[in-house]
Amino acid sequence: MSNSIQQIQTLGQSVWYDNIHRGQIKSGELKRIIDSGITGLTSNPTIFDKAISESTDYDDSILALMKNTTDVNAVYESLVIEDIRSAADLLYPIYSRTNGFDGYASLEVNPHLAYDTKSTVDEAKRLFFKLDRPNIMMKVPATPQGIDAVQQLISKGINVNVTLTFSLEAYQGVRMAYIKGLEELYSSGGDIANISSVASFFVSRLDTAVDGLLQQLIDEGATDVNALFGKAAIANAKLAYRDFARDFAADRFMILQSNGAKPQRPLWASTSTKNPNYRDVLYVESLIGHNTVNTMPPSTISAFLDHGRPSISIDKQAEEAEYIFDSLKSNGIDMNRITDELLVDGVNLFADSYDKLIKNIEQKMGNQLP
Repeated sequence: MSNSIQQIQTLGQSVWYDNIHRGQIKSGELKRIIDSGITGLTSNPTIFDKAISESTDYDDSILALMKNTTDVNAVYESLVIEDIRSAADLLYPIYSRTNGFDGYASLEVNPHLAYDTKSTVDEAKRLFFKLDRPNIMMKVPATPQGIDAVQQLISKGINVNVTLTFSLEAYQGVRMAYIKGLEELYSSGGDIANISSVASFFVSRLDTAVDGLLQQLIDEGATDVNALFGKAAIANAKLAYRDFARDFAADRFMILQSNGAKPQRPLWASTSTKNPNYRDVLYVESLIGHNTVNTMPPSTISAFLDHGRPSISIDKQAEEAEYIFDSLKSNGIDMNRITDELLVDGVNLFADSYDKLIKNIEQKMGNQLP
């Protein structure tokens, strides 16, 4: 009998694992998680900081690496590359079975490069070829400079996970960057059938921001906004899916698809529920649909396996999503400003996690010295 994660797969959505840890890899736990129906893995600096800084599982590797280098950045890179490469190897049978549609492991480019197109491209290329696995996606943020980098990377045959996508406007740029990159790759004689990309929409963070503004309106005397709580993020995702379905069914992409190109799937990220008053699988059950991905942290996977209800939902109530956006606007809530702030905050949070991780590795290296 299939579990609820496997049932989601039959509805056209892939479920990826938003976590990685050396202990899970070595113990066989990650393979068991994959065998339960997970078909991809995502990571970020915050996840790696928790894995490396809060355990001793990497200490022996750090000691071994110190025999050849005292460069903390080189040690960091070796640690994360080993984990991502191991995850990619575990996922490779899925990649092979699905002809490159699924089975990817994602590694984030240094978040300090988020506003530098050339450095992002150079770093993503270097890491992609160093990882030396076909089922790797390089994570690049949806800043204007990052979106330019996406086009260049796709044109060079490098798979990209476009992270920190919040606004519909930015998502328009992300889709066009992918399509233009494919066109450039095809024109240069490259094989566009071997390229894959996802656009990672961060979900729960948007509700957290909008709900805070709604509460301010109530505190100021508003009486007609209660129905908007917990609605902005799902509405945003549904409108994004509408735009995805339109553009990847248009003639421009159909020409590419006839030559083997895959659509750039929307990926729902940040799908753990931050508000305890909301159903803990809200951002899973509400966003299931064909040609989508949901990357879930361990707690959300466990919750959905326990009491999730799989059914197609992403393409339903698109008109209601428009109404929710109109209602937010009429109440003075500027979604463009919110999503712009969330992008900046997201880059800064990942940069802070990266810096914290480097500092913690440096401390571990110091502890290893005689």
